[in-house]
Amino acid sequence: MGDKAYGAQDIRNYITEKGGTYAIPPKSNTLEPWECDWWQYKERHLVECFFNKLKHFRRVATRYEKLVCRFKTFVHLACVMILLK
Repeated sequence: MGDKAYGAQDIRNYITEKGGTYAIPPKSNTLEPWECDWWQYKERHLVECFFNKLKHFRRVATRYEKLVCRFKTFVHLACVMILLK
């Protein structure tokens, strides 16, 4: 799932070559619009909202931890806190 800005032919071809599918809506001024699964595209909103909630945890947003394993631990902890709310 991507924003309209990622609807370039090269990007869509790359996704298709790798065996994937895309849910990228065409821009309003596109000469040859393609089909888009709007129901799948609406799920993108849920992912964006989750990342917004994750950014409310200052330690994760500013990446205080320099080691990947510790940063990953705090991301997991923040995810659990979000789910418990």
